Amino acid sequence: MKKNLAEFIGTFSLVLFGCGAAGISGITSTGPVGIGLLGISFAFGLSVVVMAYAIGPISGCHINPAITIAMLVAGKIKPRPAVGYIIAQFMGATLAAGVLYVIQSGAPGFMMTEWALGSNGWGPGYLGAYSMKSAFITETVMTFLFILVIFKTTATWGNPTMAGLAIGLTLVLIHLVAIPITGTSVNPARSLGPALFAGGKAMEQLWLFLIAPVLGGILAAIVWKGVFENAVEISVSK
Repeated sequence: MKKNLAEFIGTFSLVLFGCGAAGISGITSTGPVGIGLLGISFAFGLSVVVMAYAIGPISGCHINPAITIAMLVAGKIKPRPAVGYIIAQFMGATLAAGVLYVIQSGAPGFMMTEWALGSNGWGPGYLGAYSMKSAFITETVMTFLFILVIFKTTATWGNPTMAGLAIGLTLVLIHLVAIPITGTSVNPARSLGPALFAGGKAMEQLWLFLIAPVLGGILAAIVWKGVFENAVEISVSK
């Protein structure tokens, strides 16, 4: 329960800070304002850095179902705790989106738009209006690279004291590229929470942000387990 609670708090914080930055002080339907794309990217990345050091020793700080599923495929977590993690992550993200909704609804003239509360999306009307194909490729490839970094930096022969910083900075880089395309998910829980409240296009397009990051995570687990893990361990042992 302590681990599940840690994942709940971690995912809640990620969505509150990241989507809060996007929805309140970052990007609106009229374009970049306030902290802009760079600020939003750092909001998500720094949220991961902070949570990695805060709850990492408790749960490993997955705060992302795609990461938990990748760890399950790689044999680094058992099925039962993985299910508990995923439920806690979705619950944390949903509560955070609800809190953001209450906060934003207090602004003068507030209206729930098609992709409100920092929801992910694609196509006409959404940021760069990229196609579904571009969105799917972006989410799959970015999640693949993100989780490969996680496998490397959290390995027994890695540098655990720097893992949180490396993972957070990787997420910053991913956001710098992917925000105009999809708003950047690489995390099904982060996408589900805001979409549940925004409804409309955000809910219609949610399927992509549930499938593509998980696919990228599974591919990363397969590549890590089959190609890099044993090879690096042999190299280190020498």
